[in-house]
Amino acid sequence: MAAAEKLSDVDIFLDGLDHTRKSEIVALRQLILDAVPGLTEAIKANAPNYGRGDADRITMRLHPGNRVQIILHRGAKAGADDLFRFEDPHKLIAWAAPDRGVITIKDSTDLTSKAQAIGEVLRRWVAMTTR
Repeated sequence: MAAAEKLSDVDIFLDGLDHTRKSEIVALRQLILDAVPGLTEAIKANAPNYGRGDADRITMRLHPGNRVQIILHRGAKAGADDLFRFEDPHKLIAWAAPDRGVITIKDSTDLTSKAQAIGEVLRRWVAMTTR
């Protein structure tokens, strides 16, 4: 990093993060940013959060314990839109609501094996939910 570059809030958060799966979290961050160029990053709910403009769409869940999950959502609260549907041909997502899903990363091998499918799901999720 060049001396003139300013660290982002996510860089600072990750630098100070004490988590047993920190290397996977860093790799997952890069996967998200590579899969969906142009996302904004912030820290929300004590974890990296991604979206376009004011539309938050992807949040990591890192706690409690050694959890590493990706939460797919359409905002801070689950929507009441029972008509919303999202196809998951890879069967990666556990649905908490029709518009709120969770992808669990079991370990680094699991992340590596799912990386391509996760990237595809994230691209479609952001495109579909930020129209």
